Amino acid sequence: MNGTAPSAKQRLVVGISGASGVTYGVRTLDALRDLGVESHLVVTRAALLTLSQETDLSADDLMGRADVVHRLNDVGASIASGSFRTLGMIVAPCSVRSMSEIATGVTSTLLTRAADVVLKERRPLVLMVRETPFHLGHLRTMTALAEMGAVIAPPLPAFYARPASIEEMVDQSVGRALDLFGLDWTPVKRWEGLRGAAE
Repeated sequence: MNGTAPSAKQRLVVGISGASGVTYGVRTLDALRDLGVESHLVVTRAALLTLSQETDLSADDLMGRADVVHRLNDVGASIASGSFRTLGMIVAPCSVRSMSEIATGVTSTLLTRAADVVLKERRPLVLMVRETPFHLGHLRTMTALAEMGAVIAPPLPAFYARPASIEEMVDQSVGRALDLFGLDWTPVKRWEGLRGAAE
């Protein structure tokens, strides 16, 4: 034997925090199921409140979309260790509070601990930050995270894709975020150049 292990199953950690836009997390889980990527979900208490306000889904409906669900206070969870191999982590949506905890490294929940692990292991961390307008403290926090290697990816609509519904706008943002992990989700509409442009 040459000591080479078979390729590990692709896994992605999905954090859902309490910012508005819980549908981004829901559709991220749906996308990972479509792509055959194992999802490891951790959800904040505030996110469950947002779920009840913004959707008709129950907590069980949300959890049922994930392959593995981790309790928010489970510091012994697999995703709390860098030796547990993943593609990285996406926080969708990402509240300013969660973003700030991740930036300082003073993590109080499994969501922010898992994000800290992803950063220290130099794996992709994508934060779909939901807030506007940003004040200087927010911007400085995002700069610090970018310097640490995180990708700040607010879910902004791509109008060149000619979305016909909110669902299409959400899927485009989710798919573009998943591009950052090398995952190609079918609903994404790709730019193919200007239509009717002069030669």
